[in-house]
Formats: sequence, C-alpha cells, structure tokens
Amino acid sequence: MPSALPEGEPAPPDGSLPASALAELGSRPLGFYVHVPFCTVRCGYCDFNTYTAEELGGGVSRQTYVDHAIAEVRLARSVLGDVDLPVSTVFLGGGTPTLLPPEDLGRLLGALDDEFGLVADAEVTTEANPDSVDPAYLERLRAAGYNRISFGMQSAVPHVLATLDRTHDPERVPGVVADARAAGFDQISLDLIYGTPGESPADWVTSVEAALGCEPDHVSAYSLIVEEGTALARRVKRGELPMPDEDDLADKYVAADTLLSAAGLQWYEVSNWARDGAGSETRCRHNLGYWTGADWWGVGPGAHSHVGGVRWWNVKHPAAYGDRLAAGVSPAHAREVLDAATQHVERVLLEVRIREGLAGSALDDAGRAAVPDLARRGLVDPADWEQRDRVVLTCRGRLLADLVVRDLIP
Repeated sequence: MPSALPEGEPAPPDGSLPASALAELGSRPLGFYVHVPFCTVRCGYCDFNTYTAEELGGGVSRQTYVDHAIAEVRLARSVLGDVDLPVSTVFLGGGTPTLLPPEDLGRLLGALDDEFGLVADAEVTTEANPDSVDPAYLERLRAAGYNRISFGMQSAVPHVLATLDRTHDPERVPGVVADARAAGFDQISLDLIYGTPGESPADWVTSVEAALGCEPDHVSAYSLIVEEGTALARRVKRGELPMPDEDDLADKYVAADTLLSAAGLQWYEVSNWARDGAGSETRCRHNLGYWTGADWWGVGPGAHSHVGGVRWWNVKHPAAYGDRLAAGVSPAHAREVLDAATQHVERVLLEVRIREGLAGSALDDAGRAAVPDLARRGLVDPADWEQRDRVVLTCRGRLLADLVVRDLIP
C-alpha cells in the first residue's frame, strides 16, 4: 500500500460505479483487502501508508477503526447492489493488523459474512509481525475465523534486521510459527526481503534456510527497493549505506529459488513460492486474484479497489477516512475507468508473472511475433509456447520480467 496516491478523476461522493462496471458482477471472484494502518515502529525502508501512535495525532483511535472499516463494508454492499456476491478471499495487511484485538478482527469478518456471505472454503489471511502475537492471541484469532497467517520475518540475521529497523528477535520466528500451527491455522506464510545493504550472500542463505526450517506452506521473497522519502533513502543519499546492487539481487533471487524448490516449494508468481501436492493448495488465492483480473474492494485509508475495469483509491489519513464514513460519504479520493488498451497492458503485465503464464490469445500479432525470440534468449519456456500457446517465464525470464513485457507490448 504505497503512501503516495495517484491523480485520477474525482470519485462520486456516494461511491457509485458506472453501469459497465456492474454489468458482469459475479462472473469473477470477489475479494476484500483491508488495510490496517497502525504500526508500533516505522521501519526505515517502508513507504506504505502506515502510522505510529505519535504520527497519528488526535482524533484517531485503534479502538474505533474496525467500526469505520465495517461502515465501508456496508457501503460496498450498497454500491454493488443486491447481486449475489459471496466473498472468496479476505486479506488484512498493513501496517500490523494484529495490533488490533482478535475480537475486533472477528467483528470485521462477521460484517463481511453478514453483508456478502463467505464461500465455504474462503481464504482469510492476516499479516502479523512475529512480536505482535502470542499463543493466546493466535488461538483467539483462529476462533474468529482467520485460517491463514503471513509473518513478516524479512531476515534471520540480526544486523540485517537492524538495518531495516525491524525490532523483532529472529529467534522468535520458529516459535510463533509453531504457535500458529498449534492454534489450527491452515496455512502459514513467511515474508523475506533480500538485498539489504550489508547483507552478504551467506546472510541471505541463512535467512532462507531459517525460513525453511519453520516448514512454512508459502514463502514470499522481495528485493529491497529504496523508496523516495523513506529513512533508508535518506541514509543512502547521505552515503551511509550503498544502493542495492542489481547483480547481487539477481544472485540472491536464484539462490532463493534453488533452495525453496529443493525443499518442495515451487514458484507460482515471480516473488512467491508455495507447497503444492498431495491435494494441498497453498498458493495465496487472494493475490492470485490481483494477478488474474478478479474484482476486489479495498477497505481502509489509502486502500485501492478494482471492480469491472474501474480502479479507485481511498483518502490516505485515518482521520479523513473516518470523518467521511461518519458523514455518510464514500472515502474514495479518486478513480480511473480503464480503457481497453490499458486493461490489455495490465493483463500482459500481471499474467506473465504467474507460473500458468499468459495465454497467447491475449497478445496481438506483434506480441506473438516477439515470443520465439524471447524463447531463443532463454527468457520464455519454448515448450509451453509451442505446445500450450502460453508465455511462461524461465528463471532468467523472471529476473527480466519487465524486459519481457516490453517486448510483448511493443
């Protein structure tokens, strides 16, 4: 949830959508993303729309936040009408959602069930910091209906965590994973970051192996991006820390893919690996919805939504967000109606990143003509193209995914 909002056209005060966006409701899965913007400490690399208690100021309370979020869920029901739209996935991100009481998070889930209904096997995820939960909290959270949890591990190496301004003890991670298992969570994911200044190749291998030692169902590994305006960017600008090195990032990606694959976690999106097999499906269905053009409603300050080719985003500050909902006004700040050309570009950009690949039918003639050369350069799997008419990235292609997209959309 980047902190900077794009421009766009004004959003209607009542949040209404064009008839074209509502015409195919129900033909695609519907997910809800809920942004919880609270943190105890601001990490130096983070550019997300989050706030510590000192940054929030007066007029904003964690205690009332879920009430505001529930008000937006009810607005969503009003905007989307009375079409039968059971929710397939729910994902709470932040910030640190587990700074809120499990009972409040349960009330939020209950509101979604009351207004829309949850499918029988709905995937319900929350992010958590390793130091924000204990066994009792996890048991209450599971009882509230959450069945998937994603821990922000980031690294197992203390000096790397210190550079990132992460405050948790890396030795705590195996314990909280075990606690989540004991509480009955169906799936556990770990998030890692590679390329932190001062992180050696051996440090990175240590982190991946430590994550694997927890036997997670899912791992996300993201390269560090130095975002303008962050404390990390200021340190880099002052020369205190070097910028991440592109060759180092590539080497660490390959190392992660090798280790994760050997342990039975297969890539299913450029930055994500899941343990599949024996009837087990541990890919994050919510994120797959983003990559495959599903509909989702983003609840919370700064949250983005997409329904039927219309994208909109909420006001950033929690106080402004709450004030709008209290006044019966949509919290949407602005929106854009995506034309056919933009939707085509975004489909190529996103679907080419997943293991199933991009259907050749999604490409125009120039895009199709580019695929054989991409295969010759080792960026696209030639067998998938020749036998299945799908563009599937090789490991090298995943490293150069942006280049592949540029060739597919000349």
